[in-house]
Amino acid sequence: MGQNAKGALLALLAFGVFATHDVVVKVLGGAYSPFQLIFFSVTLAFPLAMVMIIGDPEPGTLRPRHPWWVALRTAAGLLTATCAFYAFSVLPLAPVYALIFASPLIITVLAIPVLGESVGLRRWLAVLVGLIGVLVVLRPGQTELGLGHLAALGAALGGSTASIVVRKIGHDERPIVLLLYPMIANFVVMGLALPFVYEPMPIEHLGLMALIAVLGWTAGRIMVAAYSTGEAVVVAPMQYSQILWATAYGALFFSELPDGPTALGAGIIIASGIYIVAREGRGGNSAHRPVSQTRLRYETGSAPRASVLKRFLRPGRFRAD
Repeated sequence: MGQNAKGALLALLAFGVFATHDVVVKVLGGAYSPFQLIFFSVTLAFPLAMVMIIGDPEPGTLRPRHPWWVALRTAAGLLTATCAFYAFSVLPLAPVYALIFASPLIITVLAIPVLGESVGLRRWLAVLVGLIGVLVVLRPGQTELGLGHLAALGAALGGSTASIVVRKIGHDERPIVLLLYPMIANFVVMGLALPFVYEPMPIEHLGLMALIAVLGWTAGRIMVAAYSTGEAVVVAPMQYSQILWATAYGALFFSELPDGPTALGAGIIIASGIYIVAREGRGGNSAHRPVSQTRLRYETGSAPRASVLKRFLRPGRFRAD
C-alpha cells in the first residue's frame, strides 16, 4: 500500500471519529443548550491542552504578534462553535454537513480581500456551482427554513473566517496562541451564559461530555498521522466522507435518511470543494497556505485544528508557510 493510500485511510478513520463526536453532540443537544455543551467540552479539554503547552518547545510569551487578527479568529471560533453545536442539535446530520461543506467556497471568496489573492475563472465557476449546491440543499420556497439552517451556514462562515486568518498569520503566530485563545474565549463567554441556561447533568452525561473532548483530540492526532503519511491534496478531500458517516449514523440512531435534494446538493458542494482543493494543491495558485492545509473541520475551540497540532507534534516535518 502506498503512502498516499495510507494517509487517505487514516484520514477516513479520523473523520469517522469526528462524525462520532458530532453524534454525541446531537444526543446531548436534545437536552442541553449549546452554551452548556461548549462550556463543559472546553473545560474537560483543558487538561489535554495543558499537556501540549508544557511540551511546547517554541520560546516566547502568549502575547499575540497580531492581536487584532487573533481576536477575529477567536470571535470566529466562538461563532462557529455555537452555530455548529446548535445546528447538530436541531437538524439531521446530513444537511448540516452539506452546508458546512461550503466552507472551501467561502474561503476562496474571502482570500480576495483578506489575502489579496486573485481567483481565476475556473475557481469562480467552482464557487458558483457550489453555491447552487447550497440552494439545492436549502430549497428556499419549497421547504421551511429555520434557525438550524442559518446556524449551519453560520458555522461555515465562522470556520472559513478562522481558516483565512490562519492562512494570513499562521507563519508568524505561535501554535500555542492559535490554540489557547479560542479555548479561553469559549470558556469565559459560555461560562457567563451558563447561569441562564444550565440544566443539572447526571454523571453519565458528564461522561459523554468528556467523550466529546477525547474524540475531538483523538481525531486531531489521527489527522496529524494522515498528513505525515500522505500528500495534503489526497488527504484533505477525505473530509467529505463525513456525509457517509452522517447517513449511516442518522439512520442507525435517529431514523434519519437524507432526501434526494439533500443528497444531490451535497454531491454538488462536495464536487466543487474537491475541485478547489485539487486546484490549489497543484501549486502556484495561492501565495498562502492552501485550503487543503487549513480547512479540515468546523472549529469548536475544545480541540486544536490539525494544522496547529501537527506543528506541535512534528515541527520538522511540515512547511512553515
